[in-house]
Amino acid sequence: MKGADAVLHTATLHKPHVSTHSRQSFVDTNITGTLNLLEEAASVGVRSFVFTSTTSAFGVALTPPAGTPAAWVTEDVTPIPKNIYGVTKTAAEDMCELFHRNQRLPLLILRTSRFFPEEDDDGETRQAYEDGNLKANEFLYRRVDIEDAVSAHLLALEKAPAIGFGRYIISATTPFTRDDLFDLRANAPLVVKRSFPDYEEEYARRTWRMFPGIERVYVNERARKDLGWNPRYDFRRVLDSLKAGADPRSPLSREVGSKGYHPTQTTVAKSHNDRG
Repeated sequence: MKGADAVLHTATLHKPHVSTHSRQSFVDTNITGTLNLLEEAASVGVRSFVFTSTTSAFGVALTPPAGTPAAWVTEDVTPIPKNIYGVTKTAAEDMCELFHRNQRLPLLILRTSRFFPEEDDDGETRQAYEDGNLKANEFLYRRVDIEDAVSAHLLALEKAPAIGFGRYIISATTPFTRDDLFDLRANAPLVVKRSFPDYEEEYARRTWRMFPGIERVYVNERARKDLGWNPRYDFRRVLDSLKAGADPRSPLSREVGSKGYHPTQTTVAKSHNDRG
């Protein structure tokens, strides 16, 4: 890293790799790999280090008990990892904080929500919803466009020296408020219709469906405030694009396209970006 000014650390084993890779592989890549980068960055005095983490790190905290309101997920929610992916990402986050505290490395952690264009890794979900329908729904509470994810990373690189350390949720701005959480868990279509009375007609035209209930909402307020981040792609923009017959994805998302997930251990070491 000699001569480097900044580090964007995005390499990782992902949630889909839980079924194809050993727990030790997750430790080697997500924890030891992060430690290697932190050691080198600190040794040369990198001015800005940005670690791409994931909203999946919240784990069990994302699913409230049945009969309770949806979870309002801010950076203050304590993660409860539910698999080796979450465990290694939260451990890597903690190492990042340690290097800021002890080596004064300016470092920001971005917990990104879903931005991957690949099909959902859950078979039942793929069977229940058309892919475009699924991703449009997710912009209400748990998805971010690649273009907005990139802008957040660039801002984090710029702001890290002044901020020092912080964790930020990077997800499309939700239209919901805390007052919606009970109804959202029980009857999401009703809540969505209150904010977007025109969504039903467009969804009906496409034979799409809204989720019957939504169990969590990611809140990006801190990233917008501290980083000056202004995500452009949200459910309103997606819906307007659909009504106009246009592709709701950003030009960058279309250019990046689908990369797929490496199914074997031998090809995954040079991984692509994180997911939440």
